[in-house]
Amino acid sequence: MTTLFVATTGGHLTQLDSLASRIPPNGDAVWVTHANEQSRSMLADRDVEFVPYVGVRNVPDVLRCIPDARRLLEHRKVTRAVSTGSGIALGYLPYLAARGVECHYIESATRVSGPSVTGRVLQWVPRVRTYTQYQSWADQRWSYAGSVFDGYQSAAVTRVPDAVLRVVVTVGAATQYPFRRLFEHLAPLLAADGALAQATGLPVEVLWQTGDTPVDDLPIRATPALPAAELGAAQGKADLVISHAGTGSALAALNAGRYPILATRDSARGEQVDDHQHQLATELARRGLAMHRDAQAITVDDMIETMGISIRRTASPPPFALR
Repeated sequence: MTTLFVATTGGHLTQLDSLASRIPPNGDAVWVTHANEQSRSMLADRDVEFVPYVGVRNVPDVLRCIPDARRLLEHRKVTRAVSTGSGIALGYLPYLAARGVECHYIESATRVSGPSVTGRVLQWVPRVRTYTQYQSWADQRWSYAGSVFDGYQSAAVTRVPDAVLRVVVTVGAATQYPFRRLFEHLAPLLAADGALAQATGLPVEVLWQTGDTPVDDLPIRATPALPAAELGAAQGKADLVISHAGTGSALAALNAGRYPILATRDSARGEQVDDHQHQLATELARRGLAMHRDAQAITVDDMIETMGISIRRTASPPPFALR
């Protein structure tokens, strides 16, 4: 017996990695995803099949998954498949379900009020069981079994920076969607002689994780991508984390014990396919796990406020029980 864990890189893979440890094991585990800095680092000690990237709402890419799905079914003796999306789930789950594999699709925690396009398709595919991470829209078709945010809690702390105030700014591993507004706004605030340095009296050291955003003309030292472990370690040492409101990036900050400022991408500006990040940031702010701001509204006062809040795990989260 073999379980396939299938997910696109970025927040989808981060969520599946978090939830997989809560899913009762069933034989061997094989991970199916795309190859990049994040996935190679996160899955370094696991059995992984790297497959071609599946673009957002790209039907030809979805169809190109089917030969790999057939190969894995035959050679890996697949009996169960679990996916958090996005498009790659459409390439694998319908084919595997039609051939008798037990298939489960867990909607992203980003989808606070209803399913994504992928979810709206898969909910009608026979023998694919669907799950939401929010009780508010669970129904007969969508089961609730828990959330990746189970067990996190914020608490006030007294954080005294060392001789240097360390900041991490990250926009995740997603491709196709630059987020230049965030870097344009933060560059002067976080400069060596910028407003944050002046307000705290400390030099500021920034890790700028920029993804695919073009920033060559900005006065920052850009790092497009980092291995997951390296980025997590940097956030653990940081006094302040500012992130786009992607689920994977939010989880990385929480796991590092940081209360992040989440800046939301705007679909009208071509920064994301829709405005689901606004929903997620609003939800995490409601839970007391993050500060939600528009990219161009972040202030030095916001930064200083978040430095006085920490995140901790309150208990081991309950099992994620598949139907």
